[in-house]
Amino acid sequence: MELQISDGIVRGVPGAEAPMTELAIRARTIANLLPLLCARAGVRIVHNADRNYTGIRFETKAVGPVILEMPRDGEPYRLVQEFIDPDNTGRMEVELRRFPQIYKPHGVAHITAEFLRSNGFLK
Repeated sequence: MELQISDGIVRGVPGAEAPMTELAIRARTIANLLPLLCARAGVRIVHNADRNYTGIRFETKAVGPVILEMPRDGEPYRLVQEFIDPDNTGRMEVELRRFPQIYKPHGVAHITAEFLRSNGFLK
């Protein structure tokens, strides 16, 4: 099941109703190539209309949700940690890593999984 966020409302989207955009297909491809360690972290595809991204959400136990945001128009991939509440400076997220679009889905899955594993986000 995928998640769709619009106007602050989060709802589950069954497979038959899931968007078939280029970004959604790329996110599903990368998610299917992630190792079991990532799958155990509760991987979900997220279509966030409020913040204008499609990505892969990892529900980590160490720091909360981490999102792999899919690039648009030549922008790089971004791994972002989302905060439940704003921090002292009012930020709602912090960028953990950024890498260019030169990688195929296997490479993106590998880079993401290794970053999360080696930095203690996944156990």
